[in-house]
Formats: sequence, structure tokens, C-alpha cells
Amino acid sequence: MTFLALMLLIILAVFVIPAIFRWLWNITCPQVFNLSEITYWQAFRLLLLAGLLFGGAHFATQTGSGPGTSFQL
Repeated sequence: MTFLALMLLIILAVFVIPAIFRWLWNITCPQVFNLSEITYWQAFRLLLLAGLLFGGAHFATQTGSGPGTSFQL
């Protein structure tokens, strides 16, 4: 895959994934949980926040395996 094709794929993903998330939120959460609908940029920020909170940033590395291992920053 060329560099240009990879960049186009990344840019497309940045715009399509939040749109799908927004669509799923707006057809599910207002009816099930009585929440309000969200905008595209709110969906984008929620996905960024979820990525940071649930595995988007790996700052610590494990220095061994098994019991008694330590983590190094």
C-alpha cells in the first residue's frame, strides 16, 4: 500500500468512524436511556476520550512476566 493510499484511508477513518458512532448513539441511547442526541464533533470527542481511557495510550511497559513483575515508565 502506498503512502498516499494509507493517508487517505486514515483520513477516511477519522471522518467515518465518528459518524457511525453518532448514528448508533442517536438511534439507541435516546430511546433506551432517555439521553439527548449528540453531534458529530461530540461523537468524535467521545471516541478520543474512550481511546485514551481504555487503551489508546500505552505509557508503561512490563519488565517481566509472572508474579512480582514491575512496570517501568
